[in-house]
Amino acid sequence: MVRLTDFVTSGGCACKIGPHILQRVLDSVMPVTNDNVLADMTGADDAGIYKINDTTALVQTLDFFTPIVDDPNLFGKIAACNALSDVYAMGGTPLTAMNIVGFPVPLVEQGVLTDVLNGAASIVREAGAAIVGGHSIENKEPIYGMSVTGSVHPDRVWKNKGAQEGDVLILTKPIGTGIMSNALKGHLFSNGVAQAVTSMSRLNKYAADVARNYTIHACTDITGFSLVGHSVEMAIASNLTIHIYAESLPLFDDVVEGAQMGLVPAATYGNRKAITDVAMSDALDPVWSDIVFDPQTSGGLLLAIPIGESDRLLSDLHRAGVERAAIVGICESFSGLSVRVTK
Repeated sequence: MVRLTDFVTSGGCACKIGPHILQRVLDSVMPVTNDNVLADMTGADDAGIYKINDTTALVQTLDFFTPIVDDPNLFGKIAACNALSDVYAMGGTPLTAMNIVGFPVPLVEQGVLTDVLNGAASIVREAGAAIVGGHSIENKEPIYGMSVTGSVHPDRVWKNKGAQEGDVLILTKPIGTGIMSNALKGHLFSNGVAQAVTSMSRLNKYAADVARNYTIHACTDITGFSLVGHSVEMAIASNLTIHIYAESLPLFDDVVEGAQMGLVPAATYGNRKAITDVAMSDALDPVWSDIVFDPQTSGGLLLAIPIGESDRLLSDLHRAGVERAAIVGICESFSGLSVRVTK
């Protein structure tokens, strides 16, 4: 049986270029934009927004990565969920998707790519979108992802800018996928691994559908730059400090034990090196630094919502099947640091 993770050195969003390296590149690239662009590469938003008219804007994004699981069908599902997530994080609805493929020809001939594409197709079908094409190249390491187009009302775009002092932060999925992906490779912690795979294979559609009924001041999805990294982006964009309660974070089983064993992706160290505008409480066990900097794949939505609506939103999320959604922090006036993490 083919084990896809044997073909790669790092999988899922952990294979991303580190944020500190990427930022140096982007700082030297001239943005190309016009008045119809409502969100572009100059910010840290999850997708681009292009206004078509007063009632319709396009949401455009793409995402691809190397395998984080061995099963080809599951890999396709996770990659599709991850790519579609950026549309949900902007408040949009996916319309179309296009496949992005780089694969070794021997794996293609064994039917592995067919299984990947069928797994992804099942998720796009669940999202109510359509696959309209794609592009493939031969590549030594298997990579797969999607380019996705969605729609949103121009006045109802969620951005990572706009969180307000006093807002409560709700995270809709547990964290620890990077640690659990290393556990999978080592055949360890089967419960935690199974929970992580199930979570990565679940669309953020259901959380977004519920959240649209509430006042969402800011939103982002938690992916490769970690919970802390994406929280820093929201904090900087909103000119405030985000206070995260570590012991309130939803975790997969065995994440703490896995981190204590050293099952920490290399990208965790890259995130920690790049994301310095963070204060970890001395009262926290050092293992929490590995957890909050852990690169996530197909992670949950981080929603900033007025405190008066937070309990109702949380209850509605739970009723909608988003069972691990939790209040994980609060937005505070700027204290000189973007994020602080306490018990």
